[in-house]
Amino acid sequence: MSQSYLEKNVETAATAAVGIIIVAHTDYAAALLRTTEFILGPLGDCTSISVDAAFEVAETVQRLNDATQLLDKGAGVLILTDMFGGTPTNLSLALLTTHKVEVVTGVNLPMIIKAFSARALPLKELAELVGEAGKQGIVVAGEMLEHKTPKE
Repeated sequence: MSQSYLEKNVETAATAAVGIIIVAHTDYAAALLRTTEFILGPLGDCTSISVDAAFEVAETVQRLNDATQLLDKGAGVLILTDMFGGTPTNLSLALLTTHKVEVVTGVNLPMIIKAFSARALPLKELAELVGEAGKQGIVVAGEMLEHKTPKE
């Protein structure tokens, strides 16, 4: 029997690190996770979940629940979603009362890289750090360069 992507990406390390789930519309979450692995190399204790018309809401909720239970080795699970108010976030927020999770919205690549590099931190602290990394990763390049280029 072949292992699912989720099962292949679950570490069995003795030290518990925060599990990470990326949840987004269509294949955005999977693409972000693949991109992160391209940059950082193979990653464990993580998965992506797509929210789209191919899955009923109840099935998506079950996938989120299953992933959270599998990835929580005691340190909790950080759930990164695409946008506040969207279905991926709304479904993820439902886990706040039943699991040890933190949900951070507006996922971007700097957030994900920070999450994987600091996942030994306590869950709440990691969530705050990841949120800051996401904000700092948003730059209007032209404006920034304009301020750094000497005017003649």
